[in-house]
Amino acid sequence: MKINRKKVIICITICILIINVIVICTVRKENNSKENDNNNSSENIKQEEKSDDNKENIENVVTFIKNKYSQYDYIVVNDGSKDRTADICRSKGYEMLNLPVNLGLAGAFQAGLKYADTKGYSYAIQFDADGQHRPEFIEPMLNRIKEGYDIVIGSRFINQKKEKSLRMIGSKMLTVAIKITTGKRVADPTSGMRMFSRKMIKEFAQNLNYGPEPDTVSYLLKNGAEISEVPVNMDERVAGESYLNLTNAAKYMVKMLISILFVQNFRKRG
Repeated sequence: MKINRKKVIICITICILIINVIVICTVRKENNSKENDNNNSSENIKQEEKSDDNKENIENVVTFIKNKYSQYDYIVVNDGSKDRTADICRSKGYEMLNLPVNLGLAGAFQAGLKYADTKGYSYAIQFDADGQHRPEFIEPMLNRIKEGYDIVIGSRFINQKKEKSLRMIGSKMLTVAIKITTGKRVADPTSGMRMFSRKMIKEFAQNLNYGPEPDTVSYLLKNGAEISEVPVNMDERVAGESYLNLTNAAKYMVKMLISILFVQNFRKRG
């Protein structure tokens, strides 16, 4: 039987891999004092260390995808970072959206989905550049979303219980809040590995009030979106550290809980 190679290519290029590179930069006021000069020197060293971490992360993730999962397209979204992210991507020939200013997670994510929408992709997956997400789980997520779902979440907690930590307590509280407001259970609401259908690509690309966060998942569930979860494993961060330290994580969880339980009731779709 002769294989239609053009049809095969279309089938294996229906998924775009969105790699979000989110770099939060703080700008200090210039000061002539010796103390601030010392502080600035320390800050410069930290920035150089972060730059090296980002370099290692990006190169590891993209190289692995290109070598082992070349059936998927990818795009690196560089969110106005001041480190060497853009230079690294250019020197390596990576596909990249280089945003001129820092838009934050929601803005960078929307830029990626606008790219996917413009290029006509049928599916898009949000994929972190820190090495935690594993490409081997793209295929089962793709198979699940083809069953007619709008969003498929790569879940760490379908086949295993959440560990006992403050962050996991917050995650459990988000799961309960979503259940209360939508009647649906989402085991891993904070997972950053999510796949979106063509319908969702367009909706996220065209609306400003859509961030890739648990409150948006809750809002869409409440408004009839079909969302499913697929069990995945995630690795430890290859390099660098999360901006969600204990204080930031607590603030984030409180913000999401308030949004899910109260704010979403006043949110308008479209």
